[in-house]
Amino acid sequence: MSVTVGTPVSSVMTNKRRVGALKSLGVLTVGDALTYYPFRVTDPVPLRAIREARIGEPMAFAAEVRAVRVSSSGARGNGRLEVVVDDSAFAASRRQPGAMARLVFFSHKKQYLDWMSGRLRQGTCVVVAGTPGVFNNQLQFTHPEVLTVGVHPTSRYTFVLEENQPLDVRNASLGAPTSPRPDVESPEEGLARVCRPRPVYHASSRISSDHIHDSILDMLRLLAGSGDSAASMPDGAASNADGTGPNGSLTDAAANIPLSGLARAIPDILPERIRADKDLMHRAEAFLNIHDPVSTKEFHRAIATLRYEEAFVCQTALLQARAHAGHASAESCPDVTLRDAMIASLPFNLTGGQREVIDAVAADMSRDHPMQRLLQGEVGSGKTVVALAAMLQAVGSGHQAVLVAPTQVLAEQHHRTITAMVDRMTEQVVSDSDGHPLSAPPVILLTGGMKLAARRRALATAASGEPCIVVATHAAFSKTFQAPNLALAVIDEQHRFGVEQRESLRGKALSGKAPHLLVMTATPIPRTAAMTWFGDLDISWLTELPGGRKPIRTFVVPETDGPLMGSMFAHIRRRIDAGERAYVVCARIDDSDESSEGDLLDDAMATESAQSARNGAAPPPRPLHTVVQIADRLAKLPQFQGVRFATLTGRDDDATKQQVMAGFVSGETPILVATTVIEVGVDVPQASCIVVFDADRFGLSQLHQLRGRVGRGGTSSWAFLVSQAEPGGLGEQRLAVIRDTTDGSTIAEEDLRLRGAGDVLGDAQSGGKSSLKLLRVVKDAELIVDARERAEVLLSEDPELMGEVELSGAVLDFTRGNETYLTSS
Repeated sequence: MSVTVGTPVSSVMTNKRRVGALKSLGVLTVGDALTYYPFRVTDPVPLRAIREARIGEPMAFAAEVRAVRVSSSGARGNGRLEVVVDDSAFAASRRQPGAMARLVFFSHKKQYLDWMSGRLRQGTCVVVAGTPGVFNNQLQFTHPEVLTVGVHPTSRYTFVLEENQPLDVRNASLGAPTSPRPDVESPEEGLARVCRPRPVYHASSRISSDHIHDSILDMLRLLAGSGDSAASMPDGAASNADGTGPNGSLTDAAANIPLSGLARAIPDILPERIRADKDLMHRAEAFLNIHDPVSTKEFHRAIATLRYEEAFVCQTALLQARAHAGHASAESCPDVTLRDAMIASLPFNLTGGQREVIDAVAADMSRDHPMQRLLQGEVGSGKTVVALAAMLQAVGSGHQAVLVAPTQVLAEQHHRTITAMVDRMTEQVVSDSDGHPLSAPPVILLTGGMKLAARRRALATAASGEPCIVVATHAAFSKTFQAPNLALAVIDEQHRFGVEQRESLRGKALSGKAPHLLVMTATPIPRTAAMTWFGDLDISWLTELPGGRKPIRTFVVPETDGPLMGSMFAHIRRRIDAGERAYVVCARIDDSDESSEGDLLDDAMATESAQSARNGAAPPPRPLHTVVQIADRLAKLPQFQGVRFATLTGRDDDATKQQVMAGFVSGETPILVATTVIEVGVDVPQASCIVVFDADRFGLSQLHQLRGRVGRGGTSSWAFLVSQAEPGGLGEQRLAVIRDTTDGSTIAEEDLRLRGAGDVLGDAQSGGKSSLKLLRVVKDAELIVDARERAEVLLSEDPELMGEVELSGAVLDFTRGNETYLTSS
């Protein structure tokens, strides 16, 4: 069977339990396995004679088996295998006297003990790696790694001292091999294998890091065998002295994986000249040195190679997309009559930033090639006014515009806001500058939760080509939505939508011309991150808040501080009695909800806590508070007697969400206990307080978003971050950032710096998992700039990458928004 990176794991592994465990980690294909990167690599295991052992410190040595004993104990028949080994020959190479130690193995399976005792018969030469301990005043290694060695009485071998000084010794005391199939051919080979640094993977209760490592090595061997038919070396075949196998192919010293065959199965993506200039490994060599590193130096060099590859593919894709967009044609929208009328009718003055962005958008839309612009604005900075100005420019020029929101709640809110602003415009401005009557353009709502008749009417209006504004959810991407006169698409919170979804809007216009594109986000993005994610777009920033907005006062409240918690609840009751509203946010819905709805740090923190727990340093991570639990708890507090509560979660249907939000806005239920479903765009001017439970488990950018739900009505506002973070710990440091600053860009950079992994946008541009597994947009800013400059040079010489087939395929996969570009062949 020919194995490629696209081959399913289930086709190459017979152990179905392990296949299932790998699937639970997202490893479905051989390519997925290669890009399931270890999160760290262990230090090399030092060589030490038994007399040099240090209790609790790993070591490796060669020895001869002197005695073997199998015993059973206990009612359940638990077995015990004791093996006594003597390291006299190895110790002599280190100028140490020989000594004996005990290797101990426990198991309730007789087959395992029989197999081990058969391997470790008296007289067998072995290589041992493990951590020494003491039992009954004797040195003991419990479940060490043991390799049997095929040795001949006249052979010579070299043991390497810790000072890297080789010393040859006559193998006089090591007898001939007693096992017909030894694990290694020489002590040197065995010691090289067990002493090498080991990659450590994020594991689960179903599969250990060691088993993940073994599985990936098996797949690398299969790939190498498929890439080089001569690479399938029989078990026990020795390598030549120059490191090549019997067929002359390059081999890996420990795993015996031919690099020549692997390179044919995993061709390089980076152009050869760039790889040479940057002194990077071949792609196949990089995968080999990540999953079976010769040294920690080579491991980190391999990681650097694939990190640069990610940057180069990413930047090439973005630059190529930008170039293609520049060659496309779009409808010119020069008429700003409606736009100016709307601005004139506003009950407030635009900020300088809003005017600047509106002018830039107007200039873009007056051209006959599509605008590609990202608008990044602080929470409450007035992005909706900018979007409406652009849409009215399109409608005033005789075309259609669509605004796509990620949720029905947000779409309905946008529809109400835009309708009110358009109505105010026509009431206050009855004619244009030429004296012609000013008529309000239709503002249409289109969501998946609409009643069939209303949905059909909305679809029919859009399909007619009549100049109008359509406010929609994901329904805008469906085939049933047709807008033959579409000239502008506005995407709100654009990271919630995939590249393919945005591209689907290009085919809506009957003319075949691409619509102008304005994407907006309130998610704080560092400028270096924006260059990475949105390198194909022009970027505008709104940092100035409209007049009348008061800063939100933010407090970190330790949950264990009962008096402070009571004061917080009393304060919220006073604000409610004053006619205001309060949000209470939890990460989980109820006890049956195994996954949170927020951008939490659970994976990293759970792993860290679990490791600490194994070391006896900390307990496992505490359970998260739930909406159901907190709503019940707060309703029983004396501070909230007579106050009605409502709950809102992602499980609620659209009708329930509408009803709950209506009750909250009216004040019928002035306290809303919700998940992060309220995070984006929910605008209730009366809301002045927000409480976030388990705040130390949220990303800072998301806390900044949640905080922006209050203070939208010009009143004083408060954000309370309830935390159980350890004093002086990372959680406390992170909350101090959100407490001390309201600058979104600063918060985003600190979020990335402190988290150390993941991306600030939560889900990546694909709408699914992040395509970038190694690249870090803040830490690797200089690397990204270098990759972009080199990609610009390459594309100037070969715009369609006709001479770089592998790179072209990787760029195509990246553009489609999936992860397979990392394993494209």
